[in-house]
Amino acid sequence: MQAKKRYLTLFSAGACLILVFCFGGIQVPLARGPGRRDDRGVAGHRPGARWRHFPGSLQPFRRWEQDWSDDPDEHASPRGNRDANSGLYGGKRCRMDSCFNFTLCEKNGFKVYVYPQQKGEKMSESYQNILSSIEGSMFYTPDPGQACLFVLSLDTLDRDQLSPQYVHNLKAKVQSLHQWNGGRNHIIFNLYSGTWPDYTEDLGLDIGLAMLAKASISTENFRPGFDVSIPLFSKEHPRTGGERGYLKHNTIPPYRKYVLVFKGKRYLTGIGSDTRNALYHVHNSEDVVLLTTCKHGKDWQKHKDARCDRDNAEYDKYDYREMLYNSTFCLVPRGRRLGSFRFLEALQAACVPVMLSNGWELPFSEIIDWNTAAVIGDERLLLQIPSTVRSIHQDKILSLRHQTQFLWEAYFNSVEKIVLTTLEIIQDRVLRHTSRSNLMWNSLPGGLFTLPQYSTYLGDFPFYYAKLGVKPYTKFTAIVHVVSPLVSQSQPVMKLLVAVAKSQYCAQVIVVWNCDKPLPAKHRWPVTSVPVIVIEGENKVISSRFLPYDTIPTDAVLSLDEDTVLSTTEVDFAFTVWLSFPDRIVGYPARSHFWDGSKERWGYTSKWTNDYSMVLTGAAIYHKYYHYLYTTYLPASLKSMVDQMSNCEDILMNFLVSSVSKLPPIKVTQKKQYKETMMGQRAAFPGYCRSCVPLWRNAP
Repeated sequence: MQAKKRYLTLFSAGACLILVFCFGGIQVPLARGPGRRDDRGVAGHRPGARWRHFPGSLQPFRRWEQDWSDDPDEHASPRGNRDANSGLYGGKRCRMDSCFNFTLCEKNGFKVYVYPQQKGEKMSESYQNILSSIEGSMFYTPDPGQACLFVLSLDTLDRDQLSPQYVHNLKAKVQSLHQWNGGRNHIIFNLYSGTWPDYTEDLGLDIGLAMLAKASISTENFRPGFDVSIPLFSKEHPRTGGERGYLKHNTIPPYRKYVLVFKGKRYLTGIGSDTRNALYHVHNSEDVVLLTTCKHGKDWQKHKDARCDRDNAEYDKYDYREMLYNSTFCLVPRGRRLGSFRFLEALQAACVPVMLSNGWELPFSEIIDWNTAAVIGDERLLLQIPSTVRSIHQDKILSLRHQTQFLWEAYFNSVEKIVLTTLEIIQDRVLRHTSRSNLMWNSLPGGLFTLPQYSTYLGDFPFYYAKLGVKPYTKFTAIVHVVSPLVSQSQPVMKLLVAVAKSQYCAQVIVVWNCDKPLPAKHRWPVTSVPVIVIEGENKVISSRFLPYDTIPTDAVLSLDEDTVLSTTEVDFAFTVWLSFPDRIVGYPARSHFWDGSKERWGYTSKWTNDYSMVLTGAAIYHKYYHYLYTTYLPASLKSMVDQMSNCEDILMNFLVSSVSKLPPIKVTQKKQYKETMMGQRAAFPGYCRSCVPLWRNAP
């Protein structure tokens, strides 16, 4: 009997122990060997949790975006504590729908406010370039009450505590801003974060609900559809303008002297060593040239290994730029951080980037299809990289190289392009009904030149006719710019109106009246078979001839000065040529610009040569979309300069169209130059074509 009682007591005690263990009363540490990783990182496991959490209607309701700050167990792991202190991951669950206030954008559209710079606060040149690019854009507003997005005037680019550019006490300074509101509707720009030896993504401030436009951001910490991954760029990166890419010709076959190159540092201490330390296994000193040096930092010799002297000697034998410009592929391995200056250098040089940086969210990944311009490698498969790039067909290589040039010039060759691309991405998120398509972002002329405020339909832009298999409307609208009073029926403008209106392709004529005299009576204008609409120019400035008038129903615009002399046949011919080149300017008066060394300034000439660089808009045809770009996209300072001089608007329009299309204008020749060879109107067209083709080919 006593034995039974003892067994029953032992059984009861064992059952109690089991129950206590199951419900968390006793914690038993997991056994780990020397190389075993901490199992607390397993998804779904919460260190120290005592009760199992069941989803469902029984859970008390609270706003999910408070979870990360209210739950005391959320950051119990060492990594969690680090992340909580850094503030970078505080709003890790943030998305546009949860952490962005769309109502601020409903009244005034997408406008961006930059905080005024505080006295005594230092600012790097790179950050000043970012703020200047925003303030010079069409998004900028000086009124915070009209803003949809806010940008700090405090320099957040370099958050490495060892850097001289590091801004101290940034957390308190940011939280004291009047419009901060926990970071909602703010964007923070950052190039460098963390410091030696681990270089984490710690910004040293709590960004709250703010978006992050960050270089070298990892896919683990990137918040899709909320953050923006930007490229790492140097302090020498130009604020505006930017150099063109180095691919000048369609080189076939597209192979260069080297197949694969790299030249850069390898690190003897801290992170960032593994990939670059292994490059010597692939280097063959022939067509695969991968060079590293240990020479960096003041005390590099204290840490040098057995390969340093040999690597340094090999490193000094090669010129980096010569390698860059003469290689088909350029390796872009991670450095201290995920991003690298080599990325933008390879793009510009038309050297196809081979990415070896696992976990890096590539720049502007939300809009750019990097598979069309780069090779995405795996750091764990380094030894397979040479055979992989050698197996890529030359047609694919040529396509990749061309795409590097497009992307470089469209989004990366200046700080202004990088900033505007960032803002345009956010605008597409805010105004989803007018967001651009993948094709618009990844093909010429790019998303910055296909403004969704104009249209979201590809067929409304001159760049996509060939892709869609459509043609522009076979009528044009003539716009005649008039600055002289109407005193006689024999004035050149009256003859011009009659000649243009007789064209079989003319839909209507618009007269932009920029004369100081009152509008003439309706009966003073000639009677024509097409409507003639007279519009008073806005503020009587010369740019009013390029306004996107709602009364233009056609794709094509024939721009004319009041003293232009053209026959109906010449108008018809110019329009038929334009139908084949709808994204360019096609017209008669050509000019060549040149650098005048004696006067140290640019000039242009009308001398007859086989070279020209612009076609003046006194007699030219182009797509009406360029009126919209001229009015809404160009910096206000350029238009103000033109209006003050009452001149050079045609030069500005030429630069705009060439910048967008990356193509020269097309000159057509007037009939009077070939009068002695023509046998009637039908013979005129072959004469035009023979004279135009050499000029088209020689256009710069």
